[in-house]
Amino acid sequence: MGSQEIIKIEDDFTLIRFQNDSSEAFNAQREVSSGLIQFHFGLKGSAKFIFNQGNYALELKEEKSLLLYNPQKELPLNLELAPNSWVISVIISIKKFHALFSTEADYITFLSADNKDKKYYNEGNISPSMAIVLSQLFHYSLHPSIKNLYYKGKGYELLSLYFNRTEDPNAEQCPFLIDEDNVMKIKKAKEIIIANMAEPPGLQELADEIGLNLKKLKMGFKQIYGDTVYGFLFDYKMDFARKLLDSGSYNVNEVGLKIGYSTGSHFIAAFKKKFATTPKKYLMSINPNMQ
Repeated sequence: MGSQEIIKIEDDFTLIRFQNDSSEAFNAQREVSSGLIQFHFGLKGSAKFIFNQGNYALELKEEKSLLLYNPQKELPLNLELAPNSWVISVIISIKKFHALFSTEADYITFLSADNKDKKYYNEGNISPSMAIVLSQLFHYSLHPSIKNLYYKGKGYELLSLYFNRTEDPNAEQCPFLIDEDNVMKIKKAKEIIIANMAEPPGLQELADEIGLNLKKLKMGFKQIYGDTVYGFLFDYKMDFARKLLDSGSYNVNEVGLKIGYSTGSHFIAAFKKKFATTPKKYLMSINPNMQ
């Protein structure tokens, strides 16, 4: 059967691990008072959050996150976890949350004075860096005496990564983005480099293939995806490599070759640059019994 583990990190700051490795759905319920912010992260499989006696549901898919907040009414946690699914939830009071961002309140949209009494909902993607932390919360080998300290550190790390947004605040006003045809070409460029990530085309070749000049390709890609073409591709490749390692089907050298690194040392250096650990150490962190 499925299980839930409730970890009280501090007063008004709770982390819950939901794990269902069975072939049947698992239901979990918990009272959540008003004034508490809920962050839900789908690591594996899918789940549904059910409200109003089953009249309304929000789906949480793999590699997606949900943020829920309603200062006017309680939002009890009623979770239906699909078979072979994992979810991590962070529940924190608005008071404690405000304290974390007291000097940066304008940066967090729903912390603004205009929104302080409004309900808030947001769905987003789980970034590669967040995925590493979430994975570490399920795969760890620690002495029980430091377990709470470990969870506390990871809980705060997860929140900091969640709000580590790099979007250009002026991107929506950029006239380049008004041209839907150009936007489609930029999206095609992204698909091309992902499909050919082991041997990606050069920038000029890519620009020619999508029918844009080089300057518009560079500018548009940065505005839409928040990074350069090769910066985006690097992050994508490292995230893809992490998933291959998670699968347990490939060794480090095989993963490196699949994403375009001809030598293991180059892949190891790239992985360490992204995740601050080597592929082998990462594998050992998710499987402590690995030799």
